[in-house]
Amino acid sequence: FSHRAMLLWSVWSVILLLTTVDAAEEEDVRAGCSTAVNDLVYIIDGSWSVGVLDFDTAKQWLINITSQFDISSHYTQVMVYLVHYTRQRSVAVIQYSDTPRLEIPLGKHQGVAELIKAIRSISYLGGNTQTGRAIKFAVDHVFASSQRGNLVKNRIAVVVTDGKSQDDVVDASMEARAQSITVFAVGVGTEITTSELISIANKPPSTYVLYAEDYTTIDRIRDSMEQKLCEESVCPTRIPVASRDEKGFELMVGMNIQTKAKKIPGSLVSETAYALAASTDITENTREIFPEGLPPSYVFVSTLRLKGISSKLSFDLWRVLSKDKAIQAAVTLSGKEKTVTFTTTSTTEKEQKAVFKTGFQVGTLYDGKWHQIKVLVRNRQVTGFLDDQRIQELMLKPVEPIYINGETQVSKRRGTDITVPVEIQKLRLYCDPHQSERETACEIYSVVRSLSHSLYPCGRRRLRLCSRPTRTHGNTHEDLHLIDHMSVSIPTVLTPGSDVQIYNWSTRLYCSTKSVLMSVINHHSHLTSWLFFDFDVHI
Repeated sequence: FSHRAMLLWSVWSVILLLTTVDAAEEEDVRAGCSTAVNDLVYIIDGSWSVGVLDFDTAKQWLINITSQFDISSHYTQVMVYLVHYTRQRSVAVIQYSDTPRLEIPLGKHQGVAELIKAIRSISYLGGNTQTGRAIKFAVDHVFASSQRGNLVKNRIAVVVTDGKSQDDVVDASMEARAQSITVFAVGVGTEITTSELISIANKPPSTYVLYAEDYTTIDRIRDSMEQKLCEESVCPTRIPVASRDEKGFELMVGMNIQTKAKKIPGSLVSETAYALAASTDITENTREIFPEGLPPSYVFVSTLRLKGISSKLSFDLWRVLSKDKAIQAAVTLSGKEKTVTFTTTSTTEKEQKAVFKTGFQVGTLYDGKWHQIKVLVRNRQVTGFLDDQRIQELMLKPVEPIYINGETQVSKRRGTDITVPVEIQKLRLYCDPHQSERETACEIYSVVRSLSHSLYPCGRRRLRLCSRPTRTHGNTHEDLHLIDHMSVSIPTVLTPGSDVQIYNWSTRLYCSTKSVLMSVINHHSHLTSWLFFDFDVHI
């Protein structure tokens, strides 16, 4: 009997433990960049070329970035067991010159204040610049010393240097990438070698290589560095866009809209959309959509059409809810008020709202036609766009990471689970705020028709050229000899398809973009739907 009682007690103990652990896992937890489970190693140049004053400036830059992180561990006590829910960033610092010196080991400091104090106490080395040796040291000894094993989601190295390395950096950097370590390269000053920074960093260089004029201006790239570190933490997927893949969330796929809703023709013949009926429930667990939360800056984009009653209702086009149904993030449309509202978290209140209401511009959203909404969210501000037109820029208070144990939903009446019928062609969230400049409304017919009145100034931006020949024109494959209009090395002949054809180039274009555009359109006026140019334009 004693043995049986002991066995029953053991079984019930296990059941109780598992039940308690499950309950702990279901508790609502916040997730975001500050709570990401990363091992982050800074590899800082301490050679003679830096100097004591600039080295102190570099340390302050590290402090400014590090202060945004949560490096403390969180534990949940279950009976006599200690269950670890380690949502933290572990930080190490290596200073190097002739040899690398480990200033702060991974996981040594369990609080931001303690870590900042340790960074301030680092003394300047002086010596030659052996960057390759420092990277190898980080790979072989620092990352390898991490005690968290499979718990770590990302291993990231940030190399900061102001000059050309006196040893080889290629092999060490390749080994880092082979071990799934993401490497950023930060070049400071005029003595740096761009090709070396590109060899050190992951690809593409536009994402993983940063530049500062000198150490006195290095803080200008702090926001960019913070955002890029954040993107590595919370944006694991990539969305194919034009000539590059953008980190972000393809919500049409993630929210299963393409499988749950009815497929319909989109805004152009080349586009496909999906119609949500009142019976269509687009709801997913937030952990499945945003497992690491949201970045502090991002771009929400949706191409949609509001018809009938949906153009008169107030509803959340997209929203993230906590377990207790509190809004964590939302884009709300109100046909009655003719407004668009962005809702997010707040450090001082339950939530905060930014309401875009500038009359006609927003009012056109509810006219029963296709439109594109774009909401650019930055650290302390949010900007609304409709069909490429800037509506308004509003200020935000500091935000908190979102709760991720609730639900993410599409097209729901505010405060209910009732679906509002809507037609959706695009629903995306890009992690890079600069994607706002590249994401145009080419798919919107009204934008197509008004293109000839638009001004596209020369500067680095992406533009696209598409054309749709008229159905009545005799030769739908007429050659367009654009070389007469621009003296650059691009294909001399364009051959439009019978419906919509898009042409992309990467080239150096020295011109007045508008004059080229108008010249081409006037010369080929029989092409009824000019969309836009797609070049990497430089000055």
